[in-house]
Amino acid sequence: MTSAVTTDAARRPAPLTMPTGPALQRKVPLSVSRIAWYALCTLLSVTMLTPLLWMLSIALKTNGDIISLPPQFFPSTFTWRNFVDGPREVHFYRLLGNTFVIALISTFGAVASSMLAGYAIARIDFKGNRALFYLFTFSIFVPGIVTLIPIQRLFFSANAIDTWYPLILPSFFGNPLFIFLARQFFLSVPRSIDDSAMIDGAGHWRIFTRLMLPLTKPLWMTMTILAFQASWNDFLNPLVYLNSPSKYTLSLGMASFLGGLNSGASPEYNYYMASNLLFMIPPLMLFFLAQRHFMMGLGALGMTSK
Repeated sequence: MTSAVTTDAARRPAPLTMPTGPALQRKVPLSVSRIAWYALCTLLSVTMLTPLLWMLSIALKTNGDIISLPPQFFPSTFTWRNFVDGPREVHFYRLLGNTFVIALISTFGAVASSMLAGYAIARIDFKGNRALFYLFTFSIFVPGIVTLIPIQRLFFSANAIDTWYPLILPSFFGNPLFIFLARQFFLSVPRSIDDSAMIDGAGHWRIFTRLMLPLTKPLWMTMTILAFQASWNDFLNPLVYLNSPSKYTLSLGMASFLGGLNSGASPEYNYYMASNLLFMIPPLMLFFLAQRHFMMGLGALGMTSK
């Protein structure tokens, strides 16, 4: 009996122990390739940050410092007042409200319609299912500029020019790329979930809202970030459809302030750059708040595409 216990104890693996002392202090050796990689990443980071730092430099200068030769990177006097006077001159907060309304409604429309369409194509069997999916897929490769004139004529005939309807309504008809991604994501969810819910008496709407939306949260959070950024930065569509300055978005209003739409305007580059830096804050805040879900969504989409 004693020998059996001794044999079992001998066969039992030794418990894992955390390394201490010199084992923890051991560093990964720096090879030439690793040093070159770090140097390349640092160079690329500096290259990407330089325009942003130059914007900040101009935003803190006076107009005299901006046009001085030779140009200086650091302001002779840090004019923080530009971040107060600039938005007031640009009418920043009125344009900000316009842009927020358009971006929020457009984002909701694009994400909701695309998720519903993707769910229908992936989970509901109906005649023409596959043909409809191929139609959406091929429409991804149609440049937006090709459909700009037909859509503009459509809204012109509906007497909707100089309104926000052309900037909002198209998003409620779905985004082809989002529909494709939603369909691929829904296909990765086991069909047994739908079958179990239907046995309990749930319909497609309940399955979509109670089961699929929580399961696909990384997907629609990724869609939300992409749709909000696209609507927030949109310049061409407001330029085509809006005529009244009171209805301008931020991108169009700041271009008008700089003189791009009014050749008689005297450009105030320090005010413009200060307002531009404020213009960048909402999309950046949305990205950092939803960064975890965004990265999870990209990873899940990569797995479903295999």
